[in-house]
Amino acid sequence: MVRPMKLQFWFEFASTYSYLTAMRIEQAAAQAGVDLEWRPFLLGPIFKQQGWNDSPFNLYPVKGQYMWRDMERGCEKLGLPLRRPSAFPRNGLLAARVACRHAGEPWLPTFVRAVYTANFAQDRDIADAAVIADCLAQAGAGDAAAILATAQTPESKQLLAAQTDEAVRLGVFGAPAMVVGGELFWGNDRLEDALAWASAQTEPHDPPRSDKAGHGDDTAAAPL
Repeated sequence: MVRPMKLQFWFEFASTYSYLTAMRIEQAAAQAGVDLEWRPFLLGPIFKQQGWNDSPFNLYPVKGQYMWRDMERGCEKLGLPLRRPSAFPRNGLLAARVACRHAGEPWLPTFVRAVYTANFAQDRDIADAAVIADCLAQAGAGDAAAILATAQTPESKQLLAAQTDEAVRLGVFGAPAMVVGGELFWGNDRLEDALAWASAQTEPHDPPRSDKAGHGDDTAAAPL
C-alpha cells in the first residue's frame, strides 16, 4: 500500500506571502489528501548569508511597492483582510519559538493563523508577548503564560535555530516554501503545484500484520 508524501510548510511570521499561504494551506492539503507539517523558521539568518540586513522589499523600494499591490490583489482574491503593518518586517521570533516547540499540537494551525491575522490584518505588534498570549487564547491553547515561558527556554531557542539550519540545508531561501521529499516549491503561487506533486509521489505504507489465526496484530508499527 502507498499514500501521498507529506508536505512540509516552511513559513516566517514576518513574511507577507506566507500570510496568504498560511490562511489556506490546511484546507487545501486536506482536500488533496496530503498530510501537512508546519515548519516555522527565521529568514533573518538566511538573508544575512545573502548580504542583506533588511527585507529585500525594503532594500529595493520598487520591488516592495509591487509586493504590497500584489498582496492587495491576493487578499482580495482569497477574501482576506489586509492592513499594511505600520512596522515591516515585524519580529516574529517569539511566535516562531512557540510554533516550533508545539508543532504537533492540534491548536497550532489556529495559532499560526491568529498571529498572521494580528500582523497583517490588525497591525498588532507580534513581538509583544501580550499579543501572542491573545493568539494562544484564540487557538484554545490552554495556559498561555506557561507556553510563553517554555518558549524562552534554551531548549526552545535551540530547537528553532536547528530548524532554521534544516531549512538552509533543504535549500530554502525565502518564505513561504513547501518541501515534498527533496523537492522545493517557493511562493504562495506554488502551493497547488506542491500539493499536486505530493499527491503524485508516494511513500510505503505497511499494511496491518496478522497472526496465524488471521486476527489483526495491534502491535503492528504505526504508518510512517
